[in-house]
Amino acid sequence: DLHKLNVEFLNHDTLTDIISFDYSVGKIIQGDIFISIERVADNAMDFEVNFEDELHRIIIHGVLHYCGYKDKTDEDAKVMTAKEDHYLKMLS
Repeated sequence: DLHKLNVEFLNHDTLTDIISFDYSVGKIIQGDIFISIERVADNAMDFEVNFEDELHRIIIHGVLHYCGYKDKTDEDAKVMTAKEDHYLKMLS
């Protein structure tokens, strides 16, 4: 369960839609991404988007973390959301 991973490895006692573990070295991007399909479905309904688009957004979000993007501050989150939007458009 994703909540257990969030508590055990990140010490975050919250529900989440994605957890990414970054194993990147230099310019080689690699890692593990764990996704809560239930949370993605909930988010899709909350944001009034289709499930596939929200799933793509979450995957892009995880990969952006591997590329060095953060989302802890409001400003960082705005930058990350803009990047997500950019790459989502490439998929459509």
